[in-house]
Amino acid sequence: MEVDYLFQIGDNIVYAMHGVGIIKAIEEKEISGEKQQYYVIKMLIGNMQVMIPTGKMLSSSIRPVTDIIALKHIINIFQHGESDRLLPWKQRYKLNADKIKTGKIQECTEVVRDLMRMKNEKALNTSEKKMLDNAHKFLISELGLIKGITEKQIKSFC
Repeated sequence: MEVDYLFQIGDNIVYAMHGVGIIKAIEEKEISGEKQQYYVIKMLIGNMQVMIPTGKMLSSSIRPVTDIIALKHIINIFQHGESDRLLPWKQRYKLNADKIKTGKIQECTEVVRDLMRMKNEKALNTSEKKMLDNAHKFLISELGLIKGITEKQIKSFC
């Protein structure tokens, strides 16, 4: 019986708060007496493996890697757009964490842009330094998987 899956083995994906990964397998597992199909995902950051039930992929924060067409929009976000520098750091941290949790590359790009701008003006606190480091790793790892972009091009704008 042929099953139509949202993703196929070998597909690159983005998992919010974890970064990019590759679908390594689709396996059937029995947990608590119930058999389910699972995507086995090898995450590239942190070297971990994640298993997600195939039926929960649409409700999860997993999406395909962005394509080269969306890259122009991402570059535009980086170079333009306003940062809200007037928010107290706790509000700003929550807002940025919520953006990263969406799993959307545009939101992650805004977080990196805003925190990099702030870092250039003054030292970030420890929490925001860690957030910037993680968001930057997620962004760079995804951009590196887009077909048609070079590492030099990535470094030129982020």
